[in-house]
Amino acid sequence: MIIFMLPALGYSQAVPMPAGPPPPPGLPIDNLIGILFLISLGIIYGSRKILKDSSS
Repeated sequence: MIIFMLPALGYSQAVPMPAGPPPPPGLPIDNLIGILFLISLGIIYGSRKILKDSSS
């Protein structure tokens, strides 16, 4: 009886879920600070470009 129960118990183990797919490439911008940082960088870059173009 034990000979038949051991393999049955081994096969009845729960199989873990497979790993999920990796996150997509790029910057993870999921909070307000990240968005404000990118907007401020764009404003700084744009104002420098405008000032540089208007001086020539």
